[in-house]
Amino acid sequence: MMTNEVPKAGVANQFEDGLACVLAPNPSPMTHWGTNTYLLGWDSVAVIDPGPMDLNHLSALIAAINGRTVSHIIVTHSHLDHSPLARPLADLTGAPVLAFGNSRAGRSKMMQTLAASGVMGGGEGVDLDFAPDVLIADGDVIDGIGWQLRAVHTPGHFGNHLCFLWGDAAFTGDHMMGWASSLVSPPDGDLTDFMASSASLAATPMTRAYSAHGAPIKDAQGRLADLVAHRLGREGEILAALNAGSATPSKLTAIIYTDVAPALLGMAQRNVLAHLIDLTQRRKAASIGPLSATAQFVRTELQKTSHTP
Repeated sequence: MMTNEVPKAGVANQFEDGLACVLAPNPSPMTHWGTNTYLLGWDSVAVIDPGPMDLNHLSALIAAINGRTVSHIIVTHSHLDHSPLARPLADLTGAPVLAFGNSRAGRSKMMQTLAASGVMGGGEGVDLDFAPDVLIADGDVIDGIGWQLRAVHTPGHFGNHLCFLWGDAAFTGDHMMGWASSLVSPPDGDLTDFMASSASLAATPMTRAYSAHGAPIKDAQGRLADLVAHRLGREGEILAALNAGSATPSKLTAIIYTDVAPALLGMAQRNVLAHLIDLTQRRKAASIGPLSATAQFVRTELQKTSHTP
């Protein structure tokens, strides 16, 4: 079933043979309808992204599992709307929790340095207690009864983020969603990594995708290309604004995000900061003084202009 209709929370919706989804009751401006928890398999199932610490959602999952064996509990990344229910579900089912690592795993050296400095802020919605039983690396294959997943490490939205290929479909967590672009908030998020991860996914055979929020994505590669183009467009806006003079992330956000609800401007500013760090690493921008969330940034590589003779 491919639909854009809002599903009812707590009810197992069959998306295709061997794949059902139970929506968690946690809608918000950042989670859309709520978190999609996927049940993959038939007589034995894997649970992908068990969701927030919500006992009603746990009860709904147990009802949807309906006495079947749970072979794996798989977490795309450890934000609070994805991973906290993993341990209670594991305790009830005996299944191991699989993930890339804890909430500090997968950070680039740059983000490790910025995290240690304490000047970046961030830390929104991080599950600090998350500890998987089994670590999954890029390229690892997870086998179940009648299904197989291949892990793709996709840091960007979060350092320990994984996507999973299932034939020509993919479970894309928060890296690729159909309803919005992902938040990238340093030092947990890394835009340089996000773009590299997008290139990795573009080289995979995925044709459709199941994200952690929103409806199934029918044209996965088309949606991925749109998201990359969106990021490149935002980069262009930031560089154009810096051509007019130095600016802080806050000032750039006010210049660029003129049609965003006030409640979302804080998240928009985190995305701008992520772009500025990426541009700094690529020597297209630089901070005046130490790199921080409130620093002034300047353009360091002026765009070439054409001249008509």
